[in-house]
Formats: sequence, structure tokens, C-alpha cells
Amino acid sequence: MKKTTLAGLAAGIVIATASLGVATAQETQPANPKMNIYRATPPRINDLVHTKLAVSFDYKKRYLYGKEWITLKPHFYPTDTLRLDAKGMDIKTIAIVKNGQNIPLKFKYQDSLSLAITLDKVYRNNETYIVYIDYTSKPNELHVKGSAAISDAKGLYFINPDGTEKDKPTQIWTQGETEASSCWFPTIDQGQQKTTAEIAMTVPAKYVSLSNGKLTSQKVNGNGTRTDVWKQDLPHSPYLFMMAVGDFKIYKDKWRDKEVNYYLEPKYAPYAKQIFGDTPEQIEFYSKTLGVDYPWAKYAQIVVRDYVSGAMENTSATLHGDYVQLTPRELLDAGYDAGRSTIAHELFHQWFGDLVTAESWSNLTVNESFADFSEMLWAEHKYGQDEADAHNYAGMMGYMGNPENRTKNLVRFNYADKEEVFDGVTYQKGGRILNMLRNYLGKEAFYKGLNIYLKTNAFKAGEAQQLRLALEEASGRDLSWYFNQWYYGAGHPTLKIGYKWDEATKTQTVYLTQTQDGNGFILPMAVDIYAGGKKTRHNVWMNDKADTLTFKSDVKPDLVNVDGDKILLAKKNDSKTLDEYVYQYFNAPLWMDRMEAITAATPEQGNAGARKVMLAALKDKYFGLRIQAIKGLTMGNDDVRNAAQPILMDLAKNDANTLVRASAISVLGKMKAAGMMTLFNESLKSQSYAVQGAAVNAILLQDPQQGLTLAKGFESDNKGALTQALVRAYATAGGDAEWPFVSKQFNDAGLNTKFALMPEYAAMAGRVKNPAYAQDAISQIKDLGIKYKPYGVGPRVIELITVIKTGREKQGDAASVKAANEAIAAMGN
Repeated sequence: MKKTTLAGLAAGIVIATASLGVATAQETQPANPKMNIYRATPPRINDLVHTKLAVSFDYKKRYLYGKEWITLKPHFYPTDTLRLDAKGMDIKTIAIVKNGQNIPLKFKYQDSLSLAITLDKVYRNNETYIVYIDYTSKPNELHVKGSAAISDAKGLYFINPDGTEKDKPTQIWTQGETEASSCWFPTIDQGQQKTTAEIAMTVPAKYVSLSNGKLTSQKVNGNGTRTDVWKQDLPHSPYLFMMAVGDFKIYKDKWRDKEVNYYLEPKYAPYAKQIFGDTPEQIEFYSKTLGVDYPWAKYAQIVVRDYVSGAMENTSATLHGDYVQLTPRELLDAGYDAGRSTIAHELFHQWFGDLVTAESWSNLTVNESFADFSEMLWAEHKYGQDEADAHNYAGMMGYMGNPENRTKNLVRFNYADKEEVFDGVTYQKGGRILNMLRNYLGKEAFYKGLNIYLKTNAFKAGEAQQLRLALEEASGRDLSWYFNQWYYGAGHPTLKIGYKWDEATKTQTVYLTQTQDGNGFILPMAVDIYAGGKKTRHNVWMNDKADTLTFKSDVKPDLVNVDGDKILLAKKNDSKTLDEYVYQYFNAPLWMDRMEAITAATPEQGNAGARKVMLAALKDKYFGLRIQAIKGLTMGNDDVRNAAQPILMDLAKNDANTLVRASAISVLGKMKAAGMMTLFNESLKSQSYAVQGAAVNAILLQDPQQGLTLAKGFESDNKGALTQALVRAYATAGGDAEWPFVSKQFNDAGLNTKFALMPEYAAMAGRVKNPAYAQDAISQIKDLGIKYKPYGVGPRVIELITVIKTGREKQGDAASVKAANEAIAAMGN
């Protein structure tokens, strides 16, 4: 599962790189007594063996009509009872299948959530039995809670089933994690359960279907429908079952002798290879790295509308939200995090999560931490160490951004609700912990340990202790200390670093102090000493909360680089001087070395050394650091401006990365320097929406009316940054005539874009003449604020509604002022 993200409100809440539920600004929540409840792994009374389903759909009623044959056996002890999860269904028949006959069984349907079935006799664990169930699933009549990762949990979703929503396809798809598969078929809805499967789907003949495993047969019926049979011959967990139905075009690829297919809406089908084309290479890379070949019959990826999360790793058939469905122009501006990392994440789950599944939600780390780690692993292989390190750092900041994360163990046996485990600790912190472990053990031993873990537990359930044992077997090293502090403990070190050079004794002293509350962390790390034109590495251990390290050196070091591999999951308060950071930028090799130096130099651009760093960083080999430097320039400083302006102009015209070009144009636009309009107008011809958007914004700053005129010319083709630029232009210089466009863009936008557009949307709503427009904006912003209030957006939403209120007061619009006051009151409750 890859979670949806909330990028944040401009100039307000920033939840960048964090997921919903991993916000940097959290409202204080009262202590929940349920947090003290030990969450035991559910007992296994019966085991699933095989699940056979025959389903059809009622689009008008939003129903699934199902017939099911479940093969089971007692796990160990004899039993004459069976409990199945079945949420919100009509149960018509439950029977035991004997000699081809259905013999009715007695059952109780408890709270319309679970079936307590009395079997026809006592069964022992060397016997299997088959239970038949005739049922109707009613997902739209079921009200169940989602999570930070999954915003809804009704299991089965009918998208635009009546075809009444313009420009939206009619689709059906499922979402099983955590325990929502039992909303569309009765089962033992536990990750530790494993079952083979066969699903016969009767669907409109004009549509295609997708499910787990192989499509083994298709039969055209006489009533405009077709029955497709999908067989999953290898066992997997119920939450990984999936179905999808709709008008999809299939792009057929392959890995070795296995099908690799991509299902997209027809208008995006021509771009399938550009979106998903790395998949065969990824499968090969992961297979070789892990020493375990991709285990399933095929691999398919499908993109659906209105998905309730980011993506889901259903066995052999990953389901993606439509944010990965991009045109070539959008792909020009799409960095690794704009879908590509998700594709890598979900594929890695086919091993960690699908082949070996977390035995309980307490051990979700063996699923999600690995998938998070895999994003960095693929970036390292495909795009280089800088991309991997930037991604790793973003994950660490996402975890640290929420103070609540500091209090949670990675393996968590106490929680109020299982959905809470899908958070920044399980994802981002867990991924960083695995990266540190790889660094400590070395890649060869680490991957050998993963190989042992996967092969030992294949088609079964696993937990963190089994991972520890596998890594110990591979490396020969004890890892209990590592797992105790990182897996079974909470928090991270806050590391204060100080330095002292003694010229008389030629001794460099490094003072390390962990200042966090509670116990200290054991930290193996590299300390690199740069002196006399060479680097010397020292591998050290910090075993106490305070440690003093001493190193001999013939000359005073130019730089002492603690955590030379930049691998520690720690907040570091480093007392390096600016001169040392300048040296670090030009001599230390890693992305974070350079990022730290740029960060240190940014506020000090009156210093010649800092300016040298900033100007050099404008040409850094990694595009993200070029952007950081561009955005950090102090253009009010004459020395900076005179040196940087020609470089910026060159970047704006020629940089290979469109986001760098857009950033350079944005800075040049704010300068309002003479002679720039030619550059801005030329940039309007770019195929990049980001570059075009930056150019529109720049022209808007020089001449608002010209910016407004230009904006109108782009209304028929705009996405992303260009859309935001048009909204900004209309909010700055437009009026009621432009409001319908702005309102539509806001309403049609995805979550991240909505929050990015919200300041301009609110500002314009305060200015337009029509009170109905203002009241619609107030309602839209209020609804978003209430929905995402638990993630810290409340104060900023109130601020924006107040902006609208102030504008309406100036116009004497009492009705809108009243609506604003009511919205603010609703946000306060």
C-alpha cells in the first residue's frame, strides 16, 4: 500500500513528503485508553485452503451477487465451528458440500459483521471440508472506518455506475487492505491466512476484467455479458484478492516468459510504456537482488478513478490511483516521486507482503517498511546515488515532521485501531532503519539475509523476529541490540556534535551527545577526517549518550564529517563553521554533504565563501540541489545578483531539467529586470507545463493585464504548474468572468493540487462580485478543512476563510460573511 500524500497549504501547513496522518502540524489528541490494549495475533481455528467465487454485478443497485465455495481445514485442534468475516451482506444460504449436495448449516450473523457457523460434525486437521455460501454484497450501504493510508473501507467500489458523471469512466474495483475483502466475499479476513483462488466474474461484454493470477477462460453469454475466470494457483492472503472491471486498454509487455500488462483508460493508453515501461527492468533487478525470482504467474498494473489511497499491491495485479496516469507533457515535469516511486514500491510488495505476509498488523513493518525502502533501492539503481539519498532524506523528514511518531514503536502490539499502524513510523522510519541496517551489514550480507527470510517463509506469514534471525544467519552477527532499539523501541537520537583541535598534541577531538529524552541509542558510524588533501575514514561506535572521540592528525583538519555515509536516522545539531561547510560542499561526495552546505550558506550570502557555494550549486550535478540553490539566492545582494543572473538566464533557457528551468524563470520574474520579457515569452512555447506556468507568473509580475490575456490562451490545455499559474493570474487580475474556470479547476483537482490552489481560490472568492461564487468557495474550503482537520489543516483553513470574509465585508455581502462565520465556527468544533 502506498499512501496518498498531502503536500500542504502554501505559506501555511507543510506536510511535504509526509502522508496523510504523518503531518508536521498535528492537533493535540486526548490519550486513548485503547492504546494500552495488547493486540494479540488472532487465533487460527480453521485455515483457508481454496476460495472459489462466482460473482456478478448490479450497477443500478451497486450490489454484488455472489456464490462461494470455501475449502477449509482445522488448523490444529478438532472443531465443529467456523467463524467467517462477512460485512454488511445478505446471506441467503450456507451449506456444507457433501457428495455434490448442499446440506444447509445453522449459523448466526453477528452484527452483520461475522458469521458463526455450526458445522455438520467435528473435523480434524487431516480433513478438509467445503462450505457453500449464496450471498449479496451491498458495499454502498456499509459504513466502516478507513485510515490515514486508506480513506474508506467498504471493499467494493462502483465508480460512475449509471454513467451520469461527464468525463468519468464507469468502473468497478476492490480494495482489501486491511480487512475489507470481507465486504465483498465471506472469508477469514486475516493476513496470516493463505488460500488459492478462482474467481468467475460475469461482467458487461464491452468491458475488460482483471483479477489475481491467470485468465484461464472467457465465455460470452447471451445477455450482453461475458464470464471471465481468473485462477490464482499459489496461496495468498484474503486482503490481496482483487477485481477490476471497466473500459481499459491493455498494453502487453513481458518479463522473461511472464506477462507484464498495463491497464489504462483509452486516452492514456498511448503513454502506457512511458508510464510503466520500467516494470520489466524493475522485476529483473529485484529478482536478482533478492535471489528470489518474481513468484507469481503474471504482473499487471491498472489505473482507476476515485481510488481511496495511493496504490495497492494485490497479488500479481497492482491497482494505482489515477495520479500516475500522465501525458507525455506531464511526464516532462514528473520527478521520481510523481508516480515512479509508487510503481517501485508496489512491485517490491510482491515479495514483501504478498509472498511473505505480515502475520499481524503489529508487524506491518515486514510489508511496508520494505516497500518504502525499495523506493530508494530502485532510485539508487536507476537514477543514481544522489536521487536515492534525496529520497531517503525526504522520508526521514516525513517521519520526523510529526512529533507523535517519536512515541511509537515500529513493531506495535498496543494500538487503538489497526489502521493507525499505517503511518510515518511503519513507512518512512522503517525504510530508513532498513537502509541503516544494509549499511551496517554490507549489501552482500543484507541481501543474503533477505533471501533467507523470503525462502524460509514463502507463502506463509512473517514477523520482525524472523527477519532478525535470517539476517543473523547470513551475517553471523548478533542483531538483538539493533532490533531492540529500532524495532521494539520508539524515537530516534538527537545528536549534538562539537569539535576541538589541539595544535600542541595534534589531536582532533569530537564530542558526541545524545540530547533526546530516555535511553541512548547504540550508533555505529563513520567519521571522515579531511586533512592535508586526503580523507581518512574511522569506523566508530557510540555506545553511550555522551561520547568523546579523539583522532591524531599531522595538520588541523579542514573538515571532520561525522556520519560520513550520511546514513543515521537522527536529528543532528552540528557545530561546523561556515568555512567547514564550504569545504564540505566542494570535497565531500554525497548529496547530503552538498545539501547541508547549501543550507548553511543560504543565510550567509554576504560571505564570499557562502556565495561561492551558492553559485557552484546552481550547476550542481543533481537537479534538486540546483533548485534548492536557485530558491535560496539572496537576489537583493548586489554581489549575488550580478554573479547569479547570467547563470540563471542560462539555466532558464538550457537546463535539461524542466523544474530547474521553471525555478530559474520564477526568480528572474521576481527581479523585474529589464530585457527579460523575451525570455519569458520564449518560455511560453515550452512543452513543459512547469516552464509555461513559471513564464505566465513572471509575465504577470511585469504586466498583470498581459498575464491575464496570456492565461486565457492556455485554458484549453493546462495541467499542474500551468493550471496554478492561470488560477493565480485570474485571482490577481481577473473577475467574475474568469470565476467558472477557476472554480472548475479547483473542484476537479486532486487533493495536493486543491491545497496548492486554495490561497488564490480564497483571494479571488473575496473579490468577485457574485455572492454565490463566494459562498460556494467557503463551502468547498470548509468541507476540505473538516475532512482533513485531524491532519493539522484547521488553523490555515480558518485563515483562508477569514480572507474571504474580509473581502466580502468590504463589499457589504452580509450573506457571505454569515456563511464564513458559520464555516469558521464549524472548523472550531
